[in-house]
Amino acid sequence: MSRTWIVVGVVVLLVLGIAAMGVGQYNGLVQAREGVDASWAQVDNVLQRRADLIPNLVETVRGYASHEREIFTQVADARSRLLGARGPEEAAEASQALDSALGRLLAIAENYPQLRASEQFTRLQDELAGTENRIAVERRRYNETVRDYNARISTFPTNLFAGMFGFPRREYFEADVGAREVPRVDFGGE
Repeated sequence: MSRTWIVVGVVVLLVLGIAAMGVGQYNGLVQAREGVDASWAQVDNVLQRRADLIPNLVETVRGYASHEREIFTQVADARSRLLGARGPEEAAEASQALDSALGRLLAIAENYPQLRASEQFTRLQDELAGTENRIAVERRRYNETVRDYNARISTFPTNLFAGMFGFPRREYFEADVGAREVPRVDFGGE
């Protein structure tokens, strides 16, 4: 009889041990997922800050270069795409389009000496540059968090629990393919 109780005790301990490990793995996965979500929220936050600065920058330039309507439309369209992005992939594409449109807007601004001398324009340019740096930092942090999460759900034994409880891989915030190309600069020469 005592041998039966020993076997039952060992089985119960094994079941409790496996259950405790499962709870620990699940809780760790939830924390990792929440870390990825929090990192994405911070990326989204700085992208929103940039989107909020853009109307002020556009209005400042518009005051000096009112006939440059096409670029204002491109900036507004790109900003709308960024604000409506659903996830890192869409946000990366929209961010690239916005970067391109802002680059053209700032290039146009170079043709207006009074605008370049404007204190408001200079302040907005500085704020935008600072925001771009914040975006780069937060994108890097997000990608590090995603890397850690994806590695965690891919390693044994956590991968068993991740599959069982529905923890999918997360996508990185990657630069658009066009961002890797070296820009062509032409000053009107051959």
